Amino acid sequence: MANSAKQRIEELSKQLKQHNHNYYVLNKPVISDFEYDKLLKELEQLEGAFPQYALPDSPTKQVGSDLASEEGMQFAHRFSMYSLSNTYSVDELNDFDARVKKGLGIKTVTYTCELKFDGASINVLYKDGKMVRALTRGDGKKGDVITENAKTIKGIPLQLSGLDYPAEFEIRGEVLMEHRTFERLNAEREEIGEQPFANPRNAAAGSLKLLNSEEVAKRGLICFFYYFAMERYPLDSHYELMQKAKAWGLPISEYMFRAKNLDEVKQFITKWEEKRKSLPYDIDGIVIKVDSLRQQDELGFTAKFPRWAVAYKYKAERALTKLLSVSFQVGRTGAVTPVANLEPVQLSGTTVRRASLHNEDQINQLGLHEGDIVFVEKGGEIIPKIVDVDEAQRPKDAKPVAFITTCPECGTPLVKKENEARHYCPNETGCKPQIVGKILHFVSRKAMDIDGLGDEIVEMLYEKGLVKNIADLYQLQYNDLLNLERFAEKSAQNIIDSIKKSYAVPFERLLFGLGIRFVGETVAKTLAKYFKSLDNLMVASYDQLQEVHEIGETIAKSVVEYFNNPENLKLIARLKQYPLQFELDENQQTKNILNNKKFVISGVFANHSREELKKMIEQNGGKNVSSLSAKTDYLLAGENMGPAKLEKAKKLNIPIISEDDFLKMLGVE
Repeated sequence: MANSAKQRIEELSKQLKQHNHNYYVLNKPVISDFEYDKLLKELEQLEGAFPQYALPDSPTKQVGSDLASEEGMQFAHRFSMYSLSNTYSVDELNDFDARVKKGLGIKTVTYTCELKFDGASINVLYKDGKMVRALTRGDGKKGDVITENAKTIKGIPLQLSGLDYPAEFEIRGEVLMEHRTFERLNAEREEIGEQPFANPRNAAAGSLKLLNSEEVAKRGLICFFYYFAMERYPLDSHYELMQKAKAWGLPISEYMFRAKNLDEVKQFITKWEEKRKSLPYDIDGIVIKVDSLRQQDELGFTAKFPRWAVAYKYKAERALTKLLSVSFQVGRTGAVTPVANLEPVQLSGTTVRRASLHNEDQINQLGLHEGDIVFVEKGGEIIPKIVDVDEAQRPKDAKPVAFITTCPECGTPLVKKENEARHYCPNETGCKPQIVGKILHFVSRKAMDIDGLGDEIVEMLYEKGLVKNIADLYQLQYNDLLNLERFAEKSAQNIIDSIKKSYAVPFERLLFGLGIRFVGETVAKTLAKYFKSLDNLMVASYDQLQEVHEIGETIAKSVVEYFNNPENLKLIARLKQYPLQFELDENQQTKNILNNKKFVISGVFANHSREELKKMIEQNGGKNVSSLSAKTDYLLAGENMGPAKLEKAKKLNIPIISEDDFLKMLGVE
């Protein structure tokens, strides 16, 4: 018995450490919170029964760590950041209430109830009302420094409002990504061949650690603060202190609730179990805290958790269904994605027939077999996923699901690139989904903006042999289209006109339209400005590419590989037969009048659209940023601008200029 307990303790400790690493560092958890907590509880019980076998660095005693940066980029928290103990049942909640009352020696406790945001933790230090430093939770003792990134997050003030805030304090919060932002980000990642994030929580955590704060600003993160850490509190009520924080300009959730007793806590939990589905972001439970800060101090902490708080976790909605088959889809970049085809089942109000499996690693971690009865979950996920298998119902003769070795579309042997989880079909010029996908990307609005060529039309042109690659578009004739089913004279002429109109599309959009892996809209613009022409870019070396600001190893390698491919060179040679824009227009090339000054544009303008103004800023050496910060040089203000933005600019002493002021800066009368 003792030997098996020792072995199980070691096994569980190893598993939980790996799951902590997957969750906090890689932002790619492979099990649900519920499954993780089951393993942790089993380890706690075994360590209680056999304390002699508990490891010194047991996961039961340590806060999960998200530390990833170099030592020099980390800083100690003045007050340790703890995890929360989780509960999934009313009985466990009753036990928590009983422990609190016993610890305080009282019969009634007032609690504050808060939504448990499913994001990434952040700790911000304010001194004399100014943001000084922002850290991730890290290992609870120290965190990664993310100050510049935090300054870009919507709602986090660089300077507090009012006069009665404490001279110095740390405040903890959760950084989130809203569903609509998450969907947009994943669409962009898939567009350039990057693996999509599994859920908004992973996307938020990954965004916080980006090295470029301007990229973080584009991610549209939001934040809610929920806890002060300081020597002496100005009030005894946690709830009242958080309301004070709201008056100081800190983003505090409007859904906090002060409960007189446990019954009111339970009512709040029940209310939000259904209501949470209408929120624009994810929550995975309710946090219950003793409201009195004096009582919190009296109850104190365990090695890992505060004794005065608990998280009631909603079980992620899941359903049991049968795995019918696994199919494999090929994207524009050749990435092969496995998809589980399921017996239809109701989940979160929708009928689920398919679930994402992401890659081979996930299939192996689940141990999927043909015909398995599987648990499908949508908790915190936009796309349903398989989270577990009911092995007891597995047919005896079931075979393991095997990842394919050849492309399901063209039969080419798949390749798996170093340090990547995905498999790829390398047959870029002979694999139908890749070819059709590249054509659709080329004609899209942000690239060449050729109207009338949607999915079905492009596929029809490909099947009829009229368009086999993007260069073939420019050989299309009016009669070619008119002879096809569903085409009338007007629609055929509109497409031909739109193709000719694309001759004038600027070089950076043409470069984006080529579909080079990892070269998205922003990167294409950066490369176009630096190299000025496609010819210059084609002969650029790996080292020359890395000299460009914001171009790292991955992008540089991808660009070199693209232009070393003979088929791509043939394609470009054909495109050069047409009057497309293969270099920056001299009139569009950047002048340095604005000398890297950062502009925020807000409101409606009399003579120019916001997009036109942004273009003028870039063409004259300035930078467009999405949110105001101490580093913003100008707020370009139009009519109907939001009062909050105007007030923030005044507090930060940012010059506020009109459209006329801006044009004068450029020397335009």
